[in-house]
Amino acid sequence: MNSRERVLTTLQHKEPDQVPFDLAGTTWSGITHGAYQNLLSYLKLDPEQTVWADVIQQIVVPSEKVMDILGVDSRGLRPLTSHNWNVHEQLKDAGKNWEYLDEWKFIHHFPKKNGNWFTIVKNPMEHIENPGIQDVEQFEWPYAADPRRIEGLREEALKHRDNGKIVIIKGLCAGIFEMHQRLRGMSNALVEPFLFPEFSDKLIGKITDLKIEFWEMALDQLSDVVDIVAEGDDYGTQASQLISPDHFREFYKPHAKRVTDAIREKAPNAYIMFHSCGNVRPIIPDFIEIGIDILNPVHITATGMEAIQLKKDFGKDIVFWGGGVDTQHVLPSGTQEEVGDDVKRNMDALAPGGGFVFTTVHNIQSEVPSENIIAMKQAFNTCCNY
Repeated sequence: MNSRERVLTTLQHKEPDQVPFDLAGTTWSGITHGAYQNLLSYLKLDPEQTVWADVIQQIVVPSEKVMDILGVDSRGLRPLTSHNWNVHEQLKDAGKNWEYLDEWKFIHHFPKKNGNWFTIVKNPMEHIENPGIQDVEQFEWPYAADPRRIEGLREEALKHRDNGKIVIIKGLCAGIFEMHQRLRGMSNALVEPFLFPEFSDKLIGKITDLKIEFWEMALDQLSDVVDIVAEGDDYGTQASQLISPDHFREFYKPHAKRVTDAIREKAPNAYIMFHSCGNVRPIIPDFIEIGIDILNPVHITATGMEAIQLKKDFGKDIVFWGGGVDTQHVLPSGTQEEVGDDVKRNMDALAPGGGFVFTTVHNIQSEVPSENIIAMKQAFNTCCNY
């Protein structure tokens, strides 16, 4: 099997010739600039000009040479968004930080000294005390359907297809719940569905509309050359959920379904991936119900997200894309033996019967030793065959 055949087989809940391997197919399974530069040095490869997947998270696009060395089965398409569209050209000097004002009017800071990523420091609608529908209507929203966002992506997708790779495309922005928080601030976003329900639904609906406008534009041009369409949000914490399952079902799930329905209409043959960190076990059935085919990242160290039980309870209905190795403790701080043991344990739990793509629980951060990245891949190579 080539890479694309391998992934498509496991997406059909069948066992391929070996477990598929993803690195950097998404900006949730990527590698940061610092970790990648260290890996190049460890592999004794020449320095490369940085290609950014996500400047805000400091995620890079590995070269084809490195992807081939590691045997990566996936390739990602990255439309132009606030996270990668001329970010460096728009930076302003803000003393101890570099400052970036993005198309959503979020202000981000990146510390000049020992900075690892950008952080939002100002939410553009947080100051509104008694919000109403007019505040949504008067806000200066990004042009979601700007065709420049996908320039060159069809040719890139065809190249990856010709090379036998699976092709994934990411969306316009973070999830509707997360964008609600970014626009209004965390505290407001958590309470205003109850305090200002009309405004809240209008705002959540507008974010959803923009997502749909983007997907309609992009998939009109790309639906026949992409295999996986990736959306996401963050509903989980390490122990529980940021909002109750009922809160999610009442205020966010109907809009999330509007997004998946729009994707399905434009790309009926594509698989839909959904990303959420943390313990999302109570709402996995809801994800399945609205048409999610793939769950990422499989946060195996969060309460309720034990790999064996997830596979037993949901393995026939959803594909697990991630959970291959813990990125909170094991990969950055464990020994090479501990990395290998974690890889084997998680693959034993998630791989049988198909429906599993190996990747890290989340992005490989700068403090991860290159030796541990290679130990992860070597352990994968040892046990990936069924």
